[in-house]
Amino acid sequence: MDATIRRAEANDMAQVLRLIKELAVYEKEPDAVEVTVDDLIAYGTGNNPDFTCFVAEQEGDILGIALLYYRFSTWKGRTVHLEDLIVREQYRGKGIGMALYTEVIKYTYELGLKRIEWVVLDWNTSAVDFYKASGANVMQEWNTVQMDVAAMKQFLSEKGLA
Repeated sequence: MDATIRRAEANDMAQVLRLIKELAVYEKEPDAVEVTVDDLIAYGTGNNPDFTCFVAEQEGDILGIALLYYRFSTWKGRTVHLEDLIVREQYRGKGIGMALYTEVIKYTYELGLKRIEWVVLDWNTSAVDFYKASGANVMQEWNTVQMDVAAMKQFLSEKGLA
């Protein structure tokens, strides 16, 4: 399928948010998305964005995205975290995900960075297989750890700091 892979612009962010919400539904968390179009524009565009977003676009329609940002590894130095690789359901299996994935790898490699890291749900076997087939190391012995704002508040409250 012919799609142009390019960096997202401010006027793409409504469609980017639609894809993020689509992913949340797929991952069985339809009400989890709090980010807004304004947030995406504020943090993903301008002179010093917090994240980079590549889009797969065809005739003004965003078919997929890859959203990534820098992180720092105490072992490797500056690295990239691939937050989400999303392809609209009706366009999966047509090479769009691979084109976006390739762009992320090329971008990271050309920056001279030593690692890309991301998280994949263990039940998403098609994604796990996709990544393994590309040579990525799916590390099952590592657990993702998160703390939401309610847990932070509770922790700080217990320490007498909130």
